[in-house]
Amino acid sequence: MMNGKKVVVVMPAYNAAATLERTYAEVPKDIVDDVILVDDASRDNTIEHARNLGIKCFLHERNWGYGRNQKTCYSEALKLGADVVIMVHPDYQYTPLIIPAMANLVTSGLYDAVLASRILGGSALQGGMPMWKYVANRFLTASQNMLMGAKCSEYHTGYRAFSREVLEKLPLWENSDDFVFDNQMLAQTIYFGFKIGEVSCPTKYFKEASSINFRRSCIYGMGCLKTASQFRLQKMGKADYKIFDPKGRGLKDQDASYYSDQTRECCEG
Repeated sequence: MMNGKKVVVVMPAYNAAATLERTYAEVPKDIVDDVILVDDASRDNTIEHARNLGIKCFLHERNWGYGRNQKTCYSEALKLGADVVIMVHPDYQYTPLIIPAMANLVTSGLYDAVLASRILGGSALQGGMPMWKYVANRFLTASQNMLMGAKCSEYHTGYRAFSREVLEKLPLWENSDDFVFDNQMLAQTIYFGFKIGEVSCPTKYFKEASSINFRRSCIYGMGCLKTASQFRLQKMGKADYKIFDPKGRGLKDQDASYYSDQTRECCEG
């Protein structure tokens, strides 16, 4: 707990067996009440590693995608009574050691969402981010800030914290099941008037860390620009998109038949 509020860490996982233990070891257990891992039908033994660590485990029956994985993560965190949910990738690219800073900014009420930015500290390239990814990040971020009237240092970090109110209000079930989910969620957060804070975060690029290839990155980039353009058109009253509809489908409307709770098996195995 922090400031009297329950903090839950969620880990959307896919083939993370080699890095899960290192990531979990750095999670500050003194303030984190629960850790949830959702395995998106990994081809390795991620789920077994999670069970051995005593993590609450959920398993997708097939590979649904990164966006769907987050939908499951956030839904299960809310069921546990989370006041703040922090997403940490189990590939050890981001250190969980800054979880207390992120949690404090949300539990104190200063911000509704907090992003761990690789750009603020100026260490993205030193951490091994490929130059082409850095240039694309800066271009996309500048374009999105212009279209959405925001001032985020980056929109593409996978390390973020959200209050319960944000997760309950956003129509997240209208979003993509693919990587662009991340960007749609931030656009929704801005659209619905929630306050976003940022903290500097070091990052590491290495063989076991997850990363999408150039082709998928291009698809993701086009999706980001499309989302920002939709935001702009909706704000101007010239379009009506479901992802910005306050009556759109949220986590409470989620169909949970596509995944299974592995926690009991974890405890009994």
